[in-house]
Amino acid sequence: MELTNDVLRKLQLNGLELLVEFDRICRKYKIDYALSGGSLLGAIRHKGFIPWDDDIDVAMTREQYNRFFEAAEKELDKDNYFLQEYRTDKYYRWGWTKLRLLGTDYVRTGQERLKYKRGVFMDILIRDNVPDGRLRRLIHKFECFAIRKILYSELGKTNERNCLLRLWYKILFLIPRKCIFSCLNYVANHENKHRTELNRTLTIPCIEKGIKFGIPSSLHDEYVDVEFEGMLFKTYKNYVTYLEMAYGDYMQLPPEEKRHGNAPCTKLELRDVTLESIQEKYRKFALER
Repeated sequence: MELTNDVLRKLQLNGLELLVEFDRICRKYKIDYALSGGSLLGAIRHKGFIPWDDDIDVAMTREQYNRFFEAAEKELDKDNYFLQEYRTDKYYRWGWTKLRLLGTDYVRTGQERLKYKRGVFMDILIRDNVPDGRLRRLIHKFECFAIRKILYSELGKTNERNCLLRLWYKILFLIPRKCIFSCLNYVANHENKHRTELNRTLTIPCIEKGIKFGIPSSLHDEYVDVEFEGMLFKTYKNYVTYLEMAYGDYMQLPPEEKRHGNAPCTKLELRDVTLESIQEKYRKFALER
């Protein structure tokens, strides 16, 4: 399903509504987070969404995420939003959290068979510490790779083109979901006992040219507000360092052939919202602080 410009913009606005709710809870409980990835790039380069981007990414440390999870239990508007992770959705197998917009449907190509709750989402990426020292980092990177592949096995056992890899993923899928999330939590908690030089989202590969093992943990020490779609959201105070590591000359637009969204979809049902209505909701929440 190819998205027209109008449909893509509507999808962006559905995601923006999620960000406003997320920001509301974080501001109320003084929880730190950062616009990250393409959302941060969009904020700095475009003052909003990258025109061809189709989702929102935020990042927060494990400590701050745990606080957010507890706050959302009592604060989240559950008639309109669903916080999705392995503890709230028994079919969910990604290693990060999604905030879903209820009353919508969004199925990415290749994920039609998955049983977890669907809908427009924003990604909440949890940053965990990476050990210091090259050897320990290499071991840690392999641990993250293994956990990621086991979690992915539900997709890999049907979507992988190579028949041997499909068989391998079928074997990996036999590992109980509870066991692999226990392993993920163990790896995270083991390194989070003390501060390290780097941190990362454990189940997302570090593929950017300047990010081999992780980003500097110091980025999460200070935050600043940046403009995004006429509103203010939080990110790293030293966002330049992150953007240069992730994108190099981040103010330079990519070639036209690379200006496309993250993934195609086979089903999309959206809410009718406007930027003005979202901004009004944002202003209302700001007055209540």
